[in-house]
Amino acid sequence: MVNSITQRREALERQFPEWTPRSLGDWLDHQAGRFGDRPLVITDEQTATYGEVANWSRRLADGLVALGVKPGDHVGIVMANYTEFIPVKFAVAHTGAVAIPLNFLYKAEELAYVLEQSRCTVLITMTGHAGLDYPSMLDSIAPGWDTLEGQTALPLLRHVVQVSVDGRTRAGVLTLDDLDELGGTNAGVSASIVVDPNSVGDILYTSGTTGSPKGVQVTHDAVQRTGYASALTRAFDDGWRVLFSLPCYHMFGYVEGLLAAMTVGGAVILQPKFDPADYLAGIERHRANDILCVPTMTVGILERSDIADYDLSSLRALLSGAAPGPVWLWEKAAKLLGITEIVTGYGMTECGGAMTLTRPDDSFELTSTTVGKPKLAGVAGVADHDGALCEYRTVDPVTGEFLPAGEVGELVSAGPTVMHGFWDKPAETATGLRDGWVYSGDLGLVREDGYVQITGRSKELYKSGGELVMPKEIEELLTAHSGISQAYAIGVPDDRWGEVGCVCVVRAPDSTVTEDEVLQLCRKHLARFKVPKHVWFLESAELPTTPTGKIQKFRLVTEATKLIRQPEFSGSEQKQ
Repeated sequence: MVNSITQRREALERQFPEWTPRSLGDWLDHQAGRFGDRPLVITDEQTATYGEVANWSRRLADGLVALGVKPGDHVGIVMANYTEFIPVKFAVAHTGAVAIPLNFLYKAEELAYVLEQSRCTVLITMTGHAGLDYPSMLDSIAPGWDTLEGQTALPLLRHVVQVSVDGRTRAGVLTLDDLDELGGTNAGVSASIVVDPNSVGDILYTSGTTGSPKGVQVTHDAVQRTGYASALTRAFDDGWRVLFSLPCYHMFGYVEGLLAAMTVGGAVILQPKFDPADYLAGIERHRANDILCVPTMTVGILERSDIADYDLSSLRALLSGAAPGPVWLWEKAAKLLGITEIVTGYGMTECGGAMTLTRPDDSFELTSTTVGKPKLAGVAGVADHDGALCEYRTVDPVTGEFLPAGEVGELVSAGPTVMHGFWDKPAETATGLRDGWVYSGDLGLVREDGYVQITGRSKELYKSGGELVMPKEIEELLTAHSGISQAYAIGVPDDRWGEVGCVCVVRAPDSTVTEDEVLQLCRKHLARFKVPKHVWFLESAELPTTPTGKIQKFRLVTEATKLIRQPEFSGSEQKQ
């Protein structure tokens, strides 16, 4: 294997002397032609090669066409990180339909909303996962969905295909094996379908950090550019293996894992749920080179007392996203896991995924204080910006006017991977996408060296006594304390001040940091109006998060507001 980061990048660039837009189905076929016998998907139960996945996906595509799926139809996918997700995903692409990979943790009400809003005509779903019973959910959402008479609650939904990962099936309902067999008897019916690489290939529903999810329309070509840029920026070596439990329905697992690994003929090592011991065992068993995490996951892995018992000699890299991590976390990861390349990044589904990354040879200080700079994309990037994947600027969050370089404002980005808009939400599209620029809602600045710093989120700012408070400032102060693992500052209602600050604190392992210490630290370094009135200690597992680890602050506000209204929670008392 090539060791030099520069050499690895150069080797990858030689494989892509020019950028060729392809549909996702064509991309799989192209890579299968190059790496047919190499593993593409690895789990503890099975390994599927590029060639096997390509053939499997084509049979499933023929089956879908035989069911009546046409180009432009919407096909929902409810599936955790099981092997079947990969061929199903590419099968939908082969038909020219649009994939709607859904959050498999949705409850019935949420599932009903997305199925209706997205106008799914076919749903491919697990029978059960993580204690959830999807057929029962469908019984409540659309009674009669499993009968010959059918259902009327979701009139566009014509077929449901079940994937049994828990040993159960629903009698009379088509299985994935049935679909495969149907494709075998209708072989070739999808072969004549030509799919435009610039057409929408996915509608990905946002995780909902600020409210109801919206369907982001992204093209076949866009996600491939982002995946290539990740591999190039991180200098993936030939055959790079990436282990992750972050869901493939989200950009993190889908692009940073699957599509990036495919760029170099690598493999994804899929895990359907996060467990620190499973990560360590998976690295050892399957010789993973890279893991995808969010900081809370990294902490969980590093807290294992038996790390030294695992052979982690293959592991070289870690990508951490969704939230910043302190320097001590990366130092500990390097020491205990033997990782030499740790990067973090930033982006949005609306942009096409993660648009920035720190570099594998950057200092831990940069990894902790910035979210990197636009990815290197070479022939897939913006020629006017030296092949960067995108351009970042800041605008005045009130007027929308562009600000001079280095000034704090709302971060906006533009490039070849931006969304086509939100599905069936013209008003939200007009707000979030203007003249080719995606408006993030995040506050930050672009440094002179191109690195981006996040300073907060415009919707998270709150006023206390008429003074505007930026939560990020409080959070950075507190997480620099060795006894604090995570801290989230929020504004909660107050009869006197309108809003006051509440800081939600997760202690570091073995820490006994107290409320008084938290408040004294704030009083020492912050203006009086910024000092939180309430301190709420909680465990990491109690934090409301999206499936990719982003903290849902609007839910923290709801829960904190309930707590401070209780008689035993007054003033700045802590709730444990």
